[in-house]
Amino acid sequence: MIKSLDFQRCSEVLKNNYIGYLSYISNKRPYTIPITYFYNEKERYIICYSGNGHKIDAMRKQPNISLAVAEIYTNNKWQSVLAHGQYHEIDGGPAKLYLHEFSLGIKDIVLRKERRDLDYISEFSSKIYNMEIPIVFLINVDDITGKSRS
Repeated sequence: MIKSLDFQRCSEVLKNNYIGYLSYISNKRPYTIPITYFYNEKERYIICYSGNGHKIDAMRKQPNISLAVAEIYTNNKWQSVLAHGQYHEIDGGPAKLYLHEFSLGIKDIVLRKERRDLDYISEFSSKIYNMEIPIVFLINVDDITGKSRS
């Protein structure tokens, strides 16, 4: 049976995972890409980072974005969450603080879920920027919805 998840359960799914699918609009077309994220449940924002490029350009023009996260166990047992929000770019000293929160948060999730202790951001994120400083951004969450099947 498929049922809606309450806000608390949606929030738990977001805070207990670190890989989701970011959706944004560019030239009137939707794009969805995998991304590493960290959800701050207390403040209701999602931290991400990226290099400069297509998605950053698109989100600067159209800041309404979403992040989907799914936990799929079998065809008949899963839960998925969709967080809608606004793109907010962070720079300077605050960007470093958010990136630090991101790193510590994901390290904690990986330790709890995968029983791996990580030393470097490169161990859990596919984006490595040797020469370029990453662009840190938040998704200020407006709404969270979710469904489950069990």
